[in-house]
Amino acid sequence: MQFNTLKITVMGAILSTTMSSLVAAAETAAAYPSVLGQSSNPTPSSLGMPATASAMPMATMMGPNGTQLSGSLSSNDYRRTTLPTTNVAAPAWAQGPLSNATSVVLRPFASNLFEGRFAGTFSDMTSSDYILAPGDRVVVRIWGARSYDDVLVVDQQGNLFLPEVGPIHVAGLRQASLLSTVKQAIGRVFTDNVQVYVNLQSAQPVAVYVTGFVNSPGRYAGGSLDSIMSFIDRAGGIDATRGSYRHIEVIRNKKVVEKIDLYRFAFEGTVPNLRLKNGDVILVKKKGISVSAYGLLREQAAYEFSKPAVAKGAGLIELATPERNVSHVSVTGTRNQSPFNRYFSLNEFKSFSLADGDIVEFVADKPGETIMATVEGAITGASRYPILKTTKLRDLLRQIEVEPELAATDAIYLRRKSVARDQKAVIQDSLRRLEQTALTATSSTPEEAQIRVKEAELIQDFVKRASLLEPDGVVVISRRGQVSDLWLEDGDELVIPQKSNVVMVTGEVVLPKAVAYENGMTLDDYLAAAGGVSARANEKQILVAKQNGEVGLADSLGIEPGDRIIVLSKVDTKGMLIAKNIMQIIYQIAVATKVAIDL
Repeated sequence: MQFNTLKITVMGAILSTTMSSLVAAAETAAAYPSVLGQSSNPTPSSLGMPATASAMPMATMMGPNGTQLSGSLSSNDYRRTTLPTTNVAAPAWAQGPLSNATSVVLRPFASNLFEGRFAGTFSDMTSSDYILAPGDRVVVRIWGARSYDDVLVVDQQGNLFLPEVGPIHVAGLRQASLLSTVKQAIGRVFTDNVQVYVNLQSAQPVAVYVTGFVNSPGRYAGGSLDSIMSFIDRAGGIDATRGSYRHIEVIRNKKVVEKIDLYRFAFEGTVPNLRLKNGDVILVKKKGISVSAYGLLREQAAYEFSKPAVAKGAGLIELATPERNVSHVSVTGTRNQSPFNRYFSLNEFKSFSLADGDIVEFVADKPGETIMATVEGAITGASRYPILKTTKLRDLLRQIEVEPELAATDAIYLRRKSVARDQKAVIQDSLRRLEQTALTATSSTPEEAQIRVKEAELIQDFVKRASLLEPDGVVVISRRGQVSDLWLEDGDELVIPQKSNVVMVTGEVVLPKAVAYENGMTLDDYLAAAGGVSARANEKQILVAKQNGEVGLADSLGIEPGDRIIVLSKVDTKGMLIAKNIMQIIYQIAVATKVAIDL
């Protein structure tokens, strides 16, 4: 390639990507990690030590010997991990399970209110506005000329009874008036040198009936100041298939005293200001018109309309809040006992009348004419480039300003979301087959069966740790001074590493470190500079990761400035039927993630 002082001019055209070496990577529950948009040199961490920009990108924390740090494992293992999001269609071999609109099952909006957080919030605390009722407990203390200290209960007639004073009617009083009322009653009997302290100790619990379309109807106890949500939560929440989140009534003496719409609480934080009483009934009514909305939304859920008149597209848009790039809406449902399918622009959808059970998908079907590419590394100019979606790599390279003395222009590489997605799909299948093989291995003797059980436990632990690693999505685009002129995709990250004169030595070595490159030094010399290999090293599988993203056996590729040597772990094959499969996966993970994970 030829370069001027500011612009890259790329010559030659040989497409040499090493996709065959990138067909396996470890997946993780997190989405594709993006470090796009930095104008400075990338400095990925390896082994916790500062690394040069020539080191391959990695986002996994390493232990002192280059292996993955152990720790608490995510409950989202490889079987539940979702692939990174990208607009580029996956190849057939990377596709997931087939689903269609009629299979969409979503939780009702606001159903997360009833997951036990309200049920455990019984409160007997009271405010100054609290109105006393029979059963309330009141602390009364008198000192001075007379002495008295006791906890009194408001009787069924609404009175507190004090010796030598008699009954004091307090039912119906606000707590703020309690002290003055008691003090005034005592003052009529004891006129001199008597001090009084009164405090409401606890309010009388109430028993409320919760019925209708809830999961566990019944009679539930709680504080009179407990919210209606607390009692519904104690009843197991609202029945997701039949219960309404918008039509809830509180019935007292056969009359409706309050109507509750939980959407107002979810959207506005409005809480019904109602003090429940003994014998009140909370009735969750039947669900109204409800539609399932998914796709490009802030929250995918089944949304219920407050009344049929507002069951239109505009009403759903107001509830579901589509993303700004939504252009069209598809509707699947039933009309006149027959399947019904429609496709609208977003504006047309606003006036469309929805029916109960409709499934609505919000999509962006107006592809833009531009995509965003990111450049990082040894550059001096912009780090983001909005370009036409038909732009090729060489066209972008001509626009990039680089550091002429620092940029390793012969080691440019690309990071791509669709590649990371495909890597993840492959490793997902590899881990699944490995675990299946371990769990279904047969045994001929009880002793062998015990060995197989231990093997299976070891493999499952390995699978979980491997699933925490992240594919790097690297595509090799430069070899022997030539850059492949491939089509760019939205979100591509072009990395121009900085020139380096060190070699990183990692993995199963005594002291992982960076070693200055010298002509004539061999692989054994670099390993010796790192203290030699550890007892767990697999000396037959020592990899080298080049600055341009290429990975292979060190004996084949040789060692150059900026390379990273990765010494893989050795698998104890004694008694292991699937040792070959494990070693293959360890090799694939090291190639695609630049991490030496051990068993």
